[in-house]
Amino acid sequence: MANQLIKPFKNPHYLPSVTRFMTTSKRVQDRSQQKRVHALEIAVEKHKIASKILFLLELLKQEPEQVIPIRSLDQHRRQLNLPKPHKISDFIRKSPKLFEMYKDQRGTTWVGLTAKGEELVEEEERLIAENEGKAVEHVTRLLMMSVNKILPLDKIAHFRRDLGLPYDFRKHWVHKYPDCFRVLKDEDDVEFLKLVSWNPCWSVTEVEKKVTGITKAENHVPGRLSLAFPMKFPPDYKKVYRYGGQIENFQKREYLSPYADAKELKAGSVEFDKRAIAVMHEVLSFMNEKRLITDHLTHFRREFVMPQKLMRILLKHFGIFYVSERGKRFSVFLTEAYDGSELIEKCPLVVWKEKVVSLTGYRGRKKRIETFDDMDDFVDNDLFESDSEDENTIWIDRSLKEEDDTTSDVEDELVTQISEMDIGEVQKAYNDT
Repeated sequence: MANQLIKPFKNPHYLPSVTRFMTTSKRVQDRSQQKRVHALEIAVEKHKIASKILFLLELLKQEPEQVIPIRSLDQHRRQLNLPKPHKISDFIRKSPKLFEMYKDQRGTTWVGLTAKGEELVEEEERLIAENEGKAVEHVTRLLMMSVNKILPLDKIAHFRRDLGLPYDFRKHWVHKYPDCFRVLKDEDDVEFLKLVSWNPCWSVTEVEKKVTGITKAENHVPGRLSLAFPMKFPPDYKKVYRYGGQIENFQKREYLSPYADAKELKAGSVEFDKRAIAVMHEVLSFMNEKRLITDHLTHFRREFVMPQKLMRILLKHFGIFYVSERGKRFSVFLTEAYDGSELIEKCPLVVWKEKVVSLTGYRGRKKRIETFDDMDDFVDNDLFESDSEDENTIWIDRSLKEEDDTTSDVEDELVTQISEMDIGEVQKAYNDT
């Protein structure tokens, strides 16, 4: 499929972007439905609940008196995922422990934080301050992985909450650590964050730390690795042993460290794709919840030297990653980090988030979710077709554009249909890679 080139930035450090044409194929949705992990689908639903509440908390926090006329929230319906005719007042009333409404003498209805809500806002600010050192490390390591050691601030902003950065990180936080990075502007006044100093200790990947036990290496030089990625399949997924040999061969293949220079790697090669897996594994490891909106990850294709067919790689390696298509935007999880629908290791900011959600009135109806043993095997329908397909094509589901990701979704069944993953797909995935 033809591409339409966009005029490159004048900034010499930045890479030109490409406009990608999107098809109306439903392949991503079809593929992911055929290998759903219902526990992680529940985690997605929890995130959808939390995102609405956290957005409103953050909005009120920016107000001088932490109150706002309820009619002013109408302009934020998209961020709240509350399209008309859903009433914002009904949404607020479902969280009386966090938000309160009142009318002034003119009859204007206002919404503000309860005493508990104010307490939670203050607690988050304290936790973000305590997390600052780890956030600096992770932002620096993102810069270290980038091909030119520079990233647009707009793209880093996508990771703000996932990394535990403060709301105003672009105004103050980025200027607090001049020994690590600094802000640059190009001729179009676009802001970038540039690496100032390389830290060898931070060039040890998370996989290296787990396998070798190395946490600090002052003279570490990133190079070729042959370390296996942790893999996790659903507990009822009983057939993986049949093709363990192919998976083992894949795991033994060498790849370039995400922190090593990747400019000379040949796009489309086995090494190129496996390094992309390592980069995505590293990025997800930095995130508080070990999950991301896939759009936020794929935005870094060029900076991190990753293939255009990134979504297909995520879907291929579902023992390492899990892609959920629920909602308007896909989510990707690092499977090793989860036990069922729960994170195995929760940082204080994740515990805080769960505390907030526990005080809301949203609860999904409990429904029987079919296990893999309940389902018949399905036929492999080219889930992992040849890579000769145009790698610049992005598969999207047209129906997702029309889906209303509203509070009513939370009251719907968590998983309506789960089909068993065909182990033949695992074999084909690793043969193709």
